[in-house]
Amino acid sequence: MTNKLKVFTQTQLKKDLPEIRPGDIIKVYQKPAGEEKKKRKTQVFEGQVLAKKHGKGISATITVRKIIKGIGVEKIFPIHSPLIEKIEILKRYKTRRAKLYYLRTAKGRRAKLKGKEIPKATKEKKIAEETRKETPQKTQKKETKKKRGN
Repeated sequence: MTNKLKVFTQTQLKKDLPEIRPGDIIKVYQKPAGEEKKKRKTQVFEGQVLAKKHGKGISATITVRKIIKGIGVEKIFPIHSPLIEKIEILKRYKTRRAKLYYLRTAKGRRAKLKGKEIPKATKEKKIAEETRKETPQKTQKKETKKKRGN
């Protein structure tokens, strides 16, 4: 019985999902649930990812927070839902925590995260390569500064 369940869930998983992390600012394109399929228009929800839960399985979810007219709005999206058309990553921020629930109460400077903007044309593989290339260059610059001082 469990083998049939595993096979079924594997067929339902999406394969073209980007690597989503807490702190990312993303756009989620979602079809509204309803019976009239002809009049469906995709809704876009843009916000910051506070948490990612339940691993990479069929029940994986992300919590996205957005501030609308001074009021915080959070939505929980099941990543592998057939109602979600696509997910775009707009900005990636450096975080030291897996869950960013403290951003709910943080205001001003505490609510800001360090980060860098990602061009829309690049894909996740290119982003991963850039981050790998940047780390050795920083160490080389520090070594050259030490040599000059001697």
